[in-house]
Amino acid sequence: MRSALSIVYGNPRLRVSAIGIFFFGFTGAATSPYYSLIGIHELGLSNTAFAVVSFCAAIVNVSASVAAGILADRLGRFRLPILAVCLAGVIGYLLVYFLPTVAVFTVASLMLIPVFGALNSLIFAYVRAGSEALAPREMIAVNSAIRAVISASWVLVPGIVGFALAGRPSMLPAFLLAGLACAVCFLLFAVLVREQAGERVERREPSYAFLASLKQIGSVSVWPHVVAIALITSMLHVNGTVLPLIVTGQAGGSPADVGTIVGIVALLEVVFIIVWGWIEARTSSVLAASASAAFYSLYLALLGLSHNTVSVYLLTGISGFGAAGIIAIPITYLQNLIARRAGLGSSLIAVNVFLSGGLSALLFSLGTSISDYTGASMLGAAAGLLGALLLILLRYGVIGGRSS
Repeated sequence: MRSALSIVYGNPRLRVSAIGIFFFGFTGAATSPYYSLIGIHELGLSNTAFAVVSFCAAIVNVSASVAAGILADRLGRFRLPILAVCLAGVIGYLLVYFLPTVAVFTVASLMLIPVFGALNSLIFAYVRAGSEALAPREMIAVNSAIRAVISASWVLVPGIVGFALAGRPSMLPAFLLAGLACAVCFLLFAVLVREQAGERVERREPSYAFLASLKQIGSVSVWPHVVAIALITSMLHVNGTVLPLIVTGQAGGSPADVGTIVGIVALLEVVFIIVWGWIEARTSSVLAASASAAFYSLYLALLGLSHNTVSVYLLTGISGFGAAGIIAIPITYLQNLIARRAGLGSSLIAVNVFLSGGLSALLFSLGTSISDYTGASMLGAAAGLLGALLLILLRYGVIGGRSS
């Protein structure tokens, strides 16, 4: 089997996708660390208002991702939807930078920037459509390589942006950089991608209609699998919440330790994502996802028991290994749930992000209400193991239908 990097580099379609996904990751890596700071401290949103905006933005993002995926399937092309969401990102980020008011920030955060977030699913759909001639193992490897590029952006960009903005009175230039990254994505797909117009798919198959497509997502052959994956990936969100609180609390560390730990894990993910792609190709998506969930559950449990920063640093290896599998393996698994529909199948990636985020909020709230941050971490670990068990039961037909 050819290496994933050689496949991506040798295929113009995949090569453009890899560059595009890097700049997509750039936008999140540049702005996410400062998003709440800008919205609340610099522009004056209340904590409650920011939480409401964030929740509504998540709904808009998953809705836009599903709608864009359905549209791409119906068109039989991906270039136009990709250009549309890139343009939304350019406008959204630059509006916030040039017109930094509460109203503009709210509109951009509720409408334009979440729509740009659909680019993630669209690029993976574009990759999927361009990988149909590849062997299944090679397709898995390609997805892993493309996903590793996002992690690479999170390794490189936060430090660069943080250094560039050090000492500045405002973090708003991060939005300027994100807007420019969106513009790069737009130009990449506008200039380098040429797709031939073909017969519109919906004229041949009623199942490609909007409501029929939504019914596919809600079918019993799809949604139990999505719930299982969401339980597993919710661990990542739980960790994102409890890690800073545990490190700066019971472990006695500092915010600088949090940043260093996150950076180490992100760097390890880049390497381990490729490893998990190799494992998945030689076993199955279910076994690989379950194994990565077990590793990450162990990490969360040990994190909850940590009482010094040294122990947390020692856990970065387990964390990076487990997280790499959790962020890479579900891509191919979810796409295969609706294998004939590259756009719709890939939109399940956004559905998973939305569901796992909601589950993590519930787990954190429940865990801290009955215990403390340790309890929340333990509860997150239990949810991940439950998701792995559900995947195995689905795989072997104990409940629902069998999966690969």
